[in-house]
Amino acid sequence: MTLSAASAQQPPSRRIAEDLRRQIESGELRSGDKLPSERALAEHYGAARNTAREAIRLLAEQGLVTAKHGSGVFVREPQRLFRFGSDRYSIKNRQTGLTPFRLECQRQGKEPRIDVPSITRERPPADIAERLQVDPDEESVIHRENHYFADNEPVQIVSTYVRWDEAQGTLLTQAKTGKDGIYGRLEDLGHLMTRVKDEISARMPTPAEAATLDLLPGVPVLDVLHTSLDQDGVPFEVSRFVHRADRTGLVYELPVER
Repeated sequence: MTLSAASAQQPPSRRIAEDLRRQIESGELRSGDKLPSERALAEHYGAARNTAREAIRLLAEQGLVTAKHGSGVFVREPQRLFRFGSDRYSIKNRQTGLTPFRLECQRQGKEPRIDVPSITRERPPADIAERLQVDPDEESVIHRENHYFADNEPVQIVSTYVRWDEAQGTLLTQAKTGKDGIYGRLEDLGHLMTRVKDEISARMPTPAEAATLDLLPGVPVLDVLHTSLDQDGVPFEVSRFVHRADRTGLVYELPVER
């Protein structure tokens, strides 16, 4: 292990982390390899143990290593990305009988699970009220929160909002919404999805999101605010997807307007 001249001006912990990162990226340290102990790293780099500990923390924040209690620190295994694209709501995919998430799990050989921790009537957040065109000062929406898992690993949080005056008395207020899920029930109400608008941003998770998604420190989320519009151009459903950025990719293939 040698430190590059370019890193000589950095703090000792960052110099050590940079060198270890280089070894991971070059394949000198491979997925599943165990890192030397803090003591061994400190001796090798001529640093204090707390400096070596800080270097390992920096690598963990970058998602490059993971600590296993009682075993040590290991280079993380590369994770396959869930890739959700512009065809996720297509009739072609609907004909499989699988939701977009279950279809993506099937493609990757993973076992899906969807928990529904809450379904509540409430006042919508301002950005939801604006897009759904409802009163933000009234309990004008039903809010369904779903947590998605692949092989029991949390992958995404989805908060879906539908107008209360349409949802009341329907399966939209129940955890199990029947064939074709919520979009099937919304079609029953006369809303055929013909256009979508996705607003995508990256941010750090809230403490609650980090806990639900079991995120390592420093891992951001992809925030996708999705609006469904029907055959009359009316917005009828808004969902906020909070994806783990270390597990999810988004792919969009769109026509170019002339």
